Amino acid sequence: MAESRKARESRPPRTLTAASLENAALFYLSRFASSSGNLRRVLMRKVGRTERLGGDTDGAVPLIDGIIARFLASGLLNDRAYASQAAASLARRGSSRYSIAGKLAQKGVDAELVAEAVATLDAGGETELAAACALVRRRRLGPYRAAGKRADWRQKDLASLARAGFGLDLARRVLRAPDVAALERLARGDDLD
Repeated sequence: MAESRKARESRPPRTLTAASLENAALFYLSRFASSSGNLRRVLMRKVGRTERLGGDTDGAVPLIDGIIARFLASGLLNDRAYASQAAASLARRGSSRYSIAGKLAQKGVDAELVAEAVATLDAGGETELAAACALVRRRRLGPYRAAGKRADWRQKDLASLARAGFGLDLARRVLRAPDVAALERLARGDDLD
């Protein structure tokens, strides 16, 4: 089968131009939400690939800086909006504040914006409680385990919540829920103990 395929002819590397970099940036932004730091990293990977293939990459870095500056000025990129949206989304999926801060930093969001996004989630801690409940639901921990097996898995469930960045008291509180209905009430804030 491999013999019947024609060998792929390698194309000569293209020269990076302002238009090609802008098109790559627009294509990426049409598919993914991004911070300016992450978009810079994506475009720099494109420059690196072109360089490895022997293409001309002279002046690519100033072109990338110009594209990002223009996108920021036009509102196509907005790091503050990206950080708050991503933080809220990650919290709904069950990420702790610590984990959210780390993931936003990995995406190239400025440390000041990361702190602001995490602070706006909820100062009362109810968001952290709802996130822990969401993680328990998603991973089928605690109340989702068979009643006879819960005690055997308790330490592993606590460790799983701790690795996700949740505190011990919060993890114990969430895993103490007797059943799924009680966990859902806890996540909504109805069952405040």
